[in-house]
Amino acid sequence: MSKKNKFVPYIPASKSLPELTVTAVLLGFVLAVVFGAANAYLGLKTGLTVSASIPAAVISMAVLRGLFRRQSILENNIVQTMTTAGEALAAGAIFTIPALFFIHAAPTQGTIIFIVLVGGFLGVLMMVPLRRLLIVKEHEVLPYPEGTACAEVLKSGEQGGNQAKLIGFGFLVGGLFKILGDGFHLFKTTVETGLGKFKYASLSMDTMPALLGVGYIIGPRIAGQMIAGGLLSSIVFVPIIGFFGSSNPTSIFPAMSPIGSLSSHDIYTNYIRYIGAGAVATGGFITLLKTLPLLISSLRDTFVGLRDKETKNSGSWERTDRDIPPSVLIIGIILLVLIIAFAPVTNVGIIGAISIAIFGFLFVTVASRIVGIVGSTTMPVSGMTIATLLIVTILFKASGLSGQTGMIASLIVVAIICVSLGVAGDISQDLKTGYLVGGTPWKQQIAMMIGVLSSGLFIGSILFLFDKTYGLGSDALPAPKAALMKIIAQGLMSGDLPWEIIFIGIALAISLEFLGLNSLTVAVGFYLPLSVSTPIMIGGIVRWATELFVNDEVKAKRDRVGTLFASGLIAGEALISVIIAMLIVPGVINPDAPVFTESNLIPFLLFVVLAVLLFVITIKKRRKDEL
Repeated sequence: MSKKNKFVPYIPASKSLPELTVTAVLLGFVLAVVFGAANAYLGLKTGLTVSASIPAAVISMAVLRGLFRRQSILENNIVQTMTTAGEALAAGAIFTIPALFFIHAAPTQGTIIFIVLVGGFLGVLMMVPLRRLLIVKEHEVLPYPEGTACAEVLKSGEQGGNQAKLIGFGFLVGGLFKILGDGFHLFKTTVETGLGKFKYASLSMDTMPALLGVGYIIGPRIAGQMIAGGLLSSIVFVPIIGFFGSSNPTSIFPAMSPIGSLSSHDIYTNYIRYIGAGAVATGGFITLLKTLPLLISSLRDTFVGLRDKETKNSGSWERTDRDIPPSVLIIGIILLVLIIAFAPVTNVGIIGAISIAIFGFLFVTVASRIVGIVGSTTMPVSGMTIATLLIVTILFKASGLSGQTGMIASLIVVAIICVSLGVAGDISQDLKTGYLVGGTPWKQQIAMMIGVLSSGLFIGSILFLFDKTYGLGSDALPAPKAALMKIIAQGLMSGDLPWEIIFIGIALAISLEFLGLNSLTVAVGFYLPLSVSTPIMIGGIVRWATELFVNDEVKAKRDRVGTLFASGLIAGEALISVIIAMLIVPGVINPDAPVFTESNLIPFLLFVVLAVLLFVITIKKRRKDEL
């Protein structure tokens, strides 16, 4: 935290530049929905989401500057602000709401819209009072990596068209790959092989471009820890359980199927999932404990900052220092909490509303500060959400609200809080971008709420579409974070969790921490099928290869090129997935149609070609297109 932020605020030459315009809002509306859908797919597939700020900024500059010849950096800033609202809201929703589908209590689209909108609006309103403290007063302490990087992209606006070409090309490649694989069924999109006499062990890989792009963006270290968890699951724990269980056909745990009759996939479903749940939950708690000093200092600095005369009485009417008025914030928060308490659509009552108010503000404060240090991608959302779920579930059960009703209420409360802290983290990055490019804070805050509204109106339809076509919780869309929330809530309410296996996962996470690894990252890899972690690791290897033997300046340029192309791969596959899903519903596409070839080699070679393409595009020097 002691490292100073070298980036200085930039004020546009003209203070009359257009900012919150109809054009910017319309473009931001569209991109919020698009990137919200893309991140919803990605999060349901892998449990991970990626920041949309830089791709949105590039697309905005390409459209506003390239097509409409508009020359306002502030308009572009509004567009990327609205877009990240859609991405953050989608992340909060898909990490929690599918759990309601898993317990056979699928909410209506109206209920989903209510959950995400109140959560998103609370996230914005609760973060706004922290802006001067975190963004302005601690500018030299909190770098807000994505926000600062996005500001640099915006300030290099003259090059926006070239950057947009990279995203567009990646979009076409990712979309084409998805169409040929899952649309026309020309090749398999998952390859798997056994390991000879190594019974029950197997290696697998989803040969899809989005996962390659994710791996490049998160880098080799995180990707390596993810695949370590996947390998630990697939070639260590599954064979061990299968080996000892085959000599004892009676299940160790009466509630489960006999091991001797199970395949590798069945062992994963009946055993590995619960070990992974214990490991992920513990990893989340450990991550939260690590951030406790940061949490305490955040609260202390926030309340001290709010009492600070300069901050409290800052009545400056400078354009770049104006937030939404405090009276509007207070009234808005109180009104939203009251609506939550008495709205029949959620039925969480006063206990749920108070929990949302308390834990919402607590974790919004934490999220807004943590993202200033580690960035939005690595913010421990799951740790904070799990902690909230445990406390809220216990409170509901103690008040007499148990069983299915108690689980539903707990998951709805947690969903609202998860959405609010995700949105708060993203608007913190956006306000840092605005601070660096000379934006108007209150206009950005309004834009963020419009972005929440635009994405929130569609996220329910997207979830229902994915559930009907791919199946939430299936191998195609396992929704790992939501599945974990369901396991925890269900176990606490019913008391029938196979605790012996979960304790193994808890011990595993603690052991990983003593090995110096990030237990949450490894645990997520353990919980997810190996087929997800393998292509992510390949993407990480590509990034590692592009950074060999180059200095920091060249590395930064290559990372930006690769990130833009990788973002296009993710967006292309995700959005084509939505289109394919829409075509499956009326029967235009048959998801169970036979594949043209069952060969594992063809999809594997195609994926290798895709990885090589990412490598070549990233390292190729184009003097005219230097980013």
